[in-house]
Amino acid sequence: MHTSADPSPAERFAAARRRREEAVSPLGQFVATLGFEPDPFQVEAMEAVAAGHGVLVAAPTGAGKTAVGEFAVHLALATGRKAFYTTPIKALSNQKYNDLVAVHGAAAVGLLTGDVSVNGEAPVVVMTTEVLRNMIYAGSRTLDGLGFVVMDEVHYLADRFRGAVWEEVIIHLADDVQLVSLSATVSNAEEFGEWLATVRGDTRVVVSEHRPVPLWQHVMVGTRLHDLFVDPHGEPVLGLPGSDTDLTVNPELVVLAREDSRFDRRHRGRPRRGGARPRRRGTASRAAVVEALDADGLLPAIHFIFSRNGCDAAVQQCLAWGVRLTSPEERREIRALAEERTSALPDADLGVLGWAEWVEALERGLAAHHAGMLPVFKETVEELFRRGLVKVVFATETLALGVNMPARSVVLEKLVKWNGEAHVDVTPGEYTQLTGRAGRRGIDVEGHAVVLWHDGLDPDHVAGLASTRTYPLRSSFAPTYSMAVNLVEQVGREDARRVLETSFAQFQADRGVVGLAKQLRKQEEALTGYTEAMACHLGDFEAYHRLRRRVSALEKDLSRRASADRRADARATLERLRRGDVISVPVGRRRGWAVVLDPGLTTQGPRPTVLTDERQVRRLDAVQFPSAVDVVTTVRVPKHFEPHDPQARRDLASSLRNALAQVGGGAVPVPSRARGRDGAGGADGDGEGGGERPGELELLRLRRELRAHPCHGCAERESHARWAERRDELQQRHRELQRRIEGRTAVIARTFDRVCDVLEELGYLDGDTVTPAGQALQRIYTASDLLVAECLRAGVWDDLDGPSLAAVVSTLVFEARREGEGVDPRLPGRGTAEAWAATVRLWSALSDVESRHRLPPIREPDAGFAAAVHRWAQGRPLETVLRENDLSPGDFVRWCRQTVDLLDQVHEAAPRGTDLRAAAADALGAVRRGVVEYSLSG
Repeated sequence: MHTSADPSPAERFAAARRRREEAVSPLGQFVATLGFEPDPFQVEAMEAVAAGHGVLVAAPTGAGKTAVGEFAVHLALATGRKAFYTTPIKALSNQKYNDLVAVHGAAAVGLLTGDVSVNGEAPVVVMTTEVLRNMIYAGSRTLDGLGFVVMDEVHYLADRFRGAVWEEVIIHLADDVQLVSLSATVSNAEEFGEWLATVRGDTRVVVSEHRPVPLWQHVMVGTRLHDLFVDPHGEPVLGLPGSDTDLTVNPELVVLAREDSRFDRRHRGRPRRGGARPRRRGTASRAAVVEALDADGLLPAIHFIFSRNGCDAAVQQCLAWGVRLTSPEERREIRALAEERTSALPDADLGVLGWAEWVEALERGLAAHHAGMLPVFKETVEELFRRGLVKVVFATETLALGVNMPARSVVLEKLVKWNGEAHVDVTPGEYTQLTGRAGRRGIDVEGHAVVLWHDGLDPDHVAGLASTRTYPLRSSFAPTYSMAVNLVEQVGREDARRVLETSFAQFQADRGVVGLAKQLRKQEEALTGYTEAMACHLGDFEAYHRLRRRVSALEKDLSRRASADRRADARATLERLRRGDVISVPVGRRRGWAVVLDPGLTTQGPRPTVLTDERQVRRLDAVQFPSAVDVVTTVRVPKHFEPHDPQARRDLASSLRNALAQVGGGAVPVPSRARGRDGAGGADGDGEGGGERPGELELLRLRRELRAHPCHGCAERESHARWAERRDELQQRHRELQRRIEGRTAVIARTFDRVCDVLEELGYLDGDTVTPAGQALQRIYTASDLLVAECLRAGVWDDLDGPSLAAVVSTLVFEARREGEGVDPRLPGRGTAEAWAATVRLWSALSDVESRHRLPPIREPDAGFAAAVHRWAQGRPLETVLRENDLSPGDFVRWCRQTVDLLDQVHEAAPRGTDLRAAAADALGAVRRGVVEYSLSG
């Protein structure tokens, strides 16, 4: 007899049967292989996949999203269908390929990354997203039988350079393909999921905020850790994003910040003793930070430094400090793996690549990780870190994407980074992405995020970054020329237009118009109020305000011209420097007296190498000299002076000081500042002068007209002016908002129309027909796709040999990270220079066409890498190429790889049997050698 609370025999039998069925189902079989109990969000997502739904999974880094993608692979194999696993970067593709091979065997898994093709017809293929996009446009038979596509790191579609590829794939995949999208935690996952449902059909959104390993937030002051958040009783708390917990910033940190502020006020303007600023007590060296983390049991750690040079310098500082984090057994294992991974590199190149120094750091448990390193060096660091052999990696933010390198702790040296154009604050989303590496599932009980104390650190700001989840996914989609010809051939122009209107970019644009219109109405009300507030009873204040603006603009222009004149004077005098000249460096960290060792005349301008009075050898540039350089005396520099010899530096520095004493030197002169003519006196000043420079007479006339205006005598003039300035600023924002609203309606379709109009004008399209020129364009996927097609059609590259073709093609992919990068812009040989000049002329003509059709121009060709790749393709040694072009090994290999990618497209697009096709094949073989070939195939 059983009670009502007990299951009946029939119920127990049914439950047992369900358990047996679940155990033999694909999901039950897969879960049995995991070795851990899956989290609820993983189960929910996998059940949705098993039921035939598309799925979007958004969860924190390290939460285990990839298990859902791996289940899709398992389900494909179990049901006799294909699965493609796509990733945004080749390194992640290689890593995922190895993971899947370990589970399913090499026969069942392939790899396609553009450079590497392994078992491409396997039932499971790992690939970069671009490879899948190209397959779709080409109508590849490899797509036959495709059942699942896993899009790992799908939030990468926000990337402004490559993100559009994700949307192209999502839109154009066959309807019967199940899409499994894996994303970092984004704040608009539901919006993205809603769009996926509109273009892909039934899509389940699974969002998890839960971190499987709790993350503690700290600030390190000196070498002491302070918890960032405390509860009302002073006990440390986690401070999770979106948490309802009553969070308080640690009062100790608030007090320290207040003391720092007082320290700044106390020392501001005081002369520096010995040229050095008084040291803050909160600043610790990188080596001391590593030792403190080690003592607290917080290694392994990733230490983010937003500078390649900073990462390399950190490793050297730790080596010089004597940091050693490994046992003898670990050191032997590290060396064995490093030697194995780099065994295919030519012996002649190892010294150039700094192999011995790199291995020495690895053996001590230290490494850098950034884009300037050779790919095999980075991959070895990743493997050693995953094995727990390297304990500290100093990395740039590129490590935060994709590559699986979890740590116990993550350190952020600063909360400001260079974004390629300016120094900007780290956003809450970036902070979450970076610190998400902390805490290894199954290894660590908890993870730790550590922000180092530095000048101006605000604990409240850090708390805001750590406790805010704002990482919205924004589309970067825009139609390209190659995309247009491929779409028109597939479905015709009108249908292609409708397809593009289904993009996530248009979906977001349409949703945003309502909110923008509300903002516009508020601005219009405010403008009316500002106009009333600036009215003056003495006259037309609008006219008076325009005069003020003209005076201010002319003053700024004259000031800029004066600054440019001073910079030109500085450069001219720098170019006249000779060995032995004694000069003063008036500004910057290298301020002081110095003797010239080498004038350093380069095509980018003079960069003299000097010895300072503190015995430091430094390379200077024009930044250190705001005005003309004065040579105060000269000293004799020994003919065979050795900068690395401490005694030689000491002797020369002594000669420098003696020479300065003889001429009465000793204090560094303050740089002279132009007076009077650089706009002194402001809009109200008299500024009567001689008007020597162009524009000064006009400035004097405007100032007289300003003083004669009736509103100039108004007692409330400056109050009116402030309202006028506010109105100007608001009017500018108002115009921008109007343009945004006008531009959002059908913006993608309008852009597509303009792209097609350009293609028709140039003969790549004829209505819905793709011309032979357009068929060549279909096979080109670079950002400069149309320019490449124009060069092919015009035959400007037809007479080039392999090295010269590589040089010219590189100008369409190379993009300097900063102005002046790529030190030798001269193209080798007359034929190469003529071909490049013709390429630039085609770019200029194409830019005019694009401007006429209101499209942004294709980026101008950049010859900064041409000389390097030409020398390499000619067979020159790596050491020579790197030395003569001032390139890091990683940058050299990266630009070679991109040049190879485009050369391969040129080879495919060029007509068979032509000299250009043969030259492209020669160029591919010449560039794909040594470290480049190893990096492409590794």
